Amino acid sequence: MAKPPPAEEETAALRRRLRKLVAAITSGCAGGDAFDEAAAALASLREAEVGGSGKGARGEETRPAEEAEAVPAQFLCPISSKIMRDPVVVESGQTYDRRFIVEWFSAGNQMCPQTQQVILNTTLIPNLLIRSMIAQWCTENGFTLPPLENQEEDHASNSEQRTFDEIFNKITSSSNSTEQKQAIKGLRLLTKRSSEFRALLEDRPDSISQMTIARFSTPGLQNDPQVVEDMVTIILNFSLHDSNKKIIGDDPEAIPFLIWALKSGDMGSRSNSAAAIFTLSALDSNKEKIGKLGAIEPLIDLLEHGSIIAKKDAASAIFNLCMLHENRSIATSSGVVDVTLRAIGDQSLVEESLAILALLSSNYDMVELMIEFGGATCMLQAIRESECKRSKENAAVVLFSICMYNRTQVKEIEADENTNGSVLASLAQNGTPRARRKATAILEMMKKTKPMHNRHSSC
Repeated sequence: MAKPPPAEEETAALRRRLRKLVAAITSGCAGGDAFDEAAAALASLREAEVGGSGKGARGEETRPAEEAEAVPAQFLCPISSKIMRDPVVVESGQTYDRRFIVEWFSAGNQMCPQTQQVILNTTLIPNLLIRSMIAQWCTENGFTLPPLENQEEDHASNSEQRTFDEIFNKITSSSNSTEQKQAIKGLRLLTKRSSEFRALLEDRPDSISQMTIARFSTPGLQNDPQVVEDMVTIILNFSLHDSNKKIIGDDPEAIPFLIWALKSGDMGSRSNSAAAIFTLSALDSNKEKIGKLGAIEPLIDLLEHGSIIAKKDAASAIFNLCMLHENRSIATSSGVVDVTLRAIGDQSLVEESLAILALLSSNYDMVELMIEFGGATCMLQAIRESECKRSKENAAVVLFSICMYNRTQVKEIEADENTNGSVLASLAQNGTPRARRKATAILEMMKKTKPMHNRHSSC
């Protein structure tokens, strides 16, 4: 086997040293020098991987500066300034690449790098919407992300395993519905607080089925909305652990229960069901199952009629599911085009709705529906009024598709521009690289219609 390059060996050694120091510090067995040594090791590791030469630790070429500028700013980690491979949200609400924020916290920093807010809870929540949007952008721009490094797995202690089993026995075996409700509530709290508890599903893959069967077979649990919300949230919490996504997707009761709650639960249950479907749909195999089992129509209903939090959860789930082509026609036939265009017009969910429409705009039938519901005017309005560059870009993507599939729309867009002021010329100069390309192409189409018009006028 070939020996790794010296630079890679040095980086690997720094990682091992840093892990040992952090383990010693967190166990309370380290002296005062360990903190300084850990900070120094982290600084050396960052210099080896981020600073200095044009290659990372694994020898991959970094993007040249002018190419890096083309990456949307929200896809770049604020710490490393590199495109994120594993975006996560911290307590302050900011998103970072997991690897770099873990190193930041491991060095003893207790504040959010961007907001300077003190972070009391360092739990990291995967930002799957940003991850999906990054994956889409990479596909469209021919950018290949390096694979994620193997991460440390969560291991539950014997005590935690016993606690889990005791709680679960109460849920599935107790004859006292009050005791069962308390156990379900307890499991919800434990799976929220502890990644180790979430990891226990790997060794107990039928747990969700047992829990849903216990609910349906116990009269005191069947119609209790709080029990439904707690159970939905348990599935959501379990789904945050990446290796659980396939386990939950393969469970014959899990996804049907989430869809039932999405249709029949109260707003809290429906919102958390949408969030759970969103996290589970990170896997393509789950996207297909969720679409076939009928989740998309109730998600669109939630997008239209839910609370603002529920609408955002529904939009994120719909976007993720529509990454699979088979689900796009289901979403379109279920009314997603009309609902998202009205949301943009109402200024209620602009960014998320534009992302969904841009995803759908590669299909002729879907673009025809957008035209039928006034999509061109709506997109021009979004470009004028939105302050988000990504939203302007998505609106330009949809507008370009409208012009490509139906050239009669070009004159209507030109008339709108003449009446309300040209936003396309500005976008062609100041938008994101993709927005500039789309706006420039539309302007070129508009120019080509003018000679024809002039010739007819002179006759």
